[in-house]
Amino acid sequence: MSVAATIRVMPAEQIAAQAGGDTPLLLFPNADTVFAERAMRLRQLAPGHAMGDFLAFMAELALAQQRLAPAGASLPLPDDAELDRAARLGVPPLPAADWPRPAAWREAARALAAAMAAFAPAATKSCLDAMVASSDQWLERQADCLLTGVTQGLELATSAIVAAALQATWVRLVDAVRHGPRTGGPAFGRVDDPLRCPCCGSRPVVSITRFEGAATGQRYLACSLCATMWHLARGRCTHCGHDRHITYQSLASAGDAADDATRTRAARAAVQAETCDDCHHYLKILHSDREPLVDAVADDLATITLDLLVADSGLQRHGVNLMLLFGPPDPPPAGAP
Repeated sequence: MSVAATIRVMPAEQIAAQAGGDTPLLLFPNADTVFAERAMRLRQLAPGHAMGDFLAFMAELALAQQRLAPAGASLPLPDDAELDRAARLGVPPLPAADWPRPAAWREAARALAAAMAAFAPAATKSCLDAMVASSDQWLERQADCLLTGVTQGLELATSAIVAAALQATWVRLVDAVRHGPRTGGPAFGRVDDPLRCPCCGSRPVVSITRFEGAATGQRYLACSLCATMWHLARGRCTHCGHDRHITYQSLASAGDAADDATRTRAARAAVQAETCDDCHHYLKILHSDREPLVDAVADDLATITLDLLVADSGLQRHGVNLMLLFGPPDPPPAGAP
């Protein structure tokens, strides 16, 4: 049962003071290891889990993402003028829905579909085989659906494979811009919407409290597409931005009838749902001090039960995990495989 737990939230000013005022705005993933590390976490979570087979499949997909590493692919990168313009406008310089996608992403999607067919059940394998032979136009429409959040026309059976190719592409895009020649200031910085990724404008998958270096005690939102993390003060709703009516829920019972030990376990859970009574949205928060190996995508997938229980109370999830989308089955669009 999922019940609200009473948890003391440290004020943002106190957290900042303890961090010495040097809290970094952005934490970037290591493009050479991020998917391999995710695969390791998924493999750790899979044994004995009710969704063990699915988590194991996702681990193989993460490994396939890491092997893509399109180092030689031609990536359309913004120049200094475009980066400066984005900074002046307060918008992400690599907007997911608008930035021109390199043709290489489509070949990456087909390669992932071919690689994952060996691990898929028969029903899914037929969809993956069809995806390998899909047209460029169909793949681009699938990408448009995923990156704009429009599910009409999205083929859910293959959406995770399409998303995996887009994730691998955007992780490399951000990495290439970060390490490219730059005559001005940093390529990425603050944007006008603090609840969206400053690099690509995507929604977060979860938030994570960090406990290392200058980020100690700070909460970061983890991008669902490019895996960049950006700072947002704890106790602030990730959907509406308010900080007035924030509560936390976990899979452990924490109601009035629960004993002290149970309430303590609920308050100390490594994965919680941070809920807002103002806008009735929630986002999971992962605590790396309680579980150092947490991964935004992996631990979110492994705690889907928490989503189901919180949703039963009428709350709507703010974040998105591109590896597991929910929605009514839509007929494939014209030109689909």
